[in-house]
Amino acid sequence: MARFINWRVLFFLLALVIVGATLFYTRYLARKIEVEERQRVAEWIAATRLLQQSAELPAIELSNLVIRHNEDIPLIATDEKGNIIDFHNIDSTLLATQKNYLEDRLKAIKQENEPLEWELKKEPRELYYVYFGRTLLQKEVRYYPLVQLLLVGLFVALLVALITTQSRSTQNQVWAGMAKETAHQLGTPLTSLQGWLEVLREQNPDDAIMNEMEKDINRLKLVSERFGKIGSTPQLEICDLVQLTESIVTYMKRRASEKVVFEIRSDQPEIKISVSTTLLEWVLENLMKNALDAMEGTGKISISIKDDLTNVVMDVTDTGKGITSANLQKVFQPGFTTKKRGWGLGLSLSKRIVELYHKGQLYVKQSEPGKGTTFRIILPRG
Repeated sequence: MARFINWRVLFFLLALVIVGATLFYTRYLARKIEVEERQRVAEWIAATRLLQQSAELPAIELSNLVIRHNEDIPLIATDEKGNIIDFHNIDSTLLATQKNYLEDRLKAIKQENEPLEWELKKEPRELYYVYFGRTLLQKEVRYYPLVQLLLVGLFVALLVALITTQSRSTQNQVWAGMAKETAHQLGTPLTSLQGWLEVLREQNPDDAIMNEMEKDINRLKLVSERFGKIGSTPQLEICDLVQLTESIVTYMKRRASEKVVFEIRSDQPEIKISVSTTLLEWVLENLMKNALDAMEGTGKISISIKDDLTNVVMDVTDTGKGITSANLQKVFQPGFTTKKRGWGLGLSLSKRIVELYHKGQLYVKQSEPGKGTTFRIILPRG
């Protein structure tokens, strides 16, 4: 994981360097083009002034050549009062079809560049101002880095998404393989234990110890069945969620302190829904075991079940020590645990069961250190 994170960081930094270098260079080009265009406008003003003041053929030809050379820089000249007296390279079609187009274009051009002064006469002084806009080339150079930044951002996001998806897929395959191997390893000793139990029953048919051993063996079979279903599509069946919850609570009560109070609240006596009974029992057990650990032998566990016709919502609330804000984003990560003993797999497996196999949601609805935590399960109907 550390190598993966380091690789991503290096890739991100490299992308930033490339984008930063591109932004710097394109800004340099845009500034260079801006200076050249300003010089071309100054040359146009000088050529126009020369054309007005000289009748010599070489001067006229030179002036016309400079004026014709400017075919892409939009120009609007105004007098000292702001009245438009001349313009060049303005879209004639829009000028003819849109009212006040020239005035609106002048307002836009004023935002792009500072004007150049055009002195027509010295005595009495007559001064014009030449406003000029950016050419298409300059606009393209200015906006190119933004387009490039967007493309690089999309590329990075796509690459991270692909890597994350691949990593998650690999993780899921490892989890499924471990679960199935665990179920396989449990199968052989369980079969042997069942055989030995039958032998002991023949010798002591009324021994109460045999009944307790049978319960434990059946429990191990249930655990093995749960692990065996991880990684394969479970068979969903209609069950009463209220009754299922009551059976889990009954099981947990026998393993909890007498100082722990269990409460079940349901807006209906029966709530039928299609689920994998075996896996959903596992989820509820995990949530209740975590609640018991958080309360350290004293407190209350409340299970609320509500049916809103489209979803069934279950809230499992405890009065334990709660979850810190720093750990809220980590509680469902594989391997994360605050316990001295434990692998940190229960909540991760529970989230996988609810979201992957039941297309629902499992998340921390609320938690406050010292007051408790509420986990919410949303199971969709249909």
